[in-house]
Amino acid sequence: MFVKKGDNVIVISGNDKGKIGKVLEVLVKQNRVVVEGVNITTRHLKPSNENPDGGIEKIEAPIHASNVQILDPKTEDRTRIGKKIVDGKKVRYAKKSGEILDK
Repeated sequence: MFVKKGDNVIVISGNDKGKIGKVLEVLVKQNRVVVEGVNITTRHLKPSNENPDGGIEKIEAPIHASNVQILDPKTEDRTRIGKKIVDGKKVRYAKKSGEILDK
């Protein structure tokens, strides 16, 4: 998968189109990602010992990985990524600026 946890991405389709956020979780088998502040859903909680009042909780739901694109660290614009070998190690880089994404 082209996205990793901690990457900054932009949503390119759907209700949250244009929103920017950090990837919180990557679900590889389902090809989905959880992005901070994107696809907020409401969850109703029953009262329990841990949460005696119950209540309503807002959480980020996963979106399909094809609906996000990596943000270029140099230009802050969306970009595709490529892979190349630097110092014997395979790294990801932004196609627009050539900036290396992996630390």
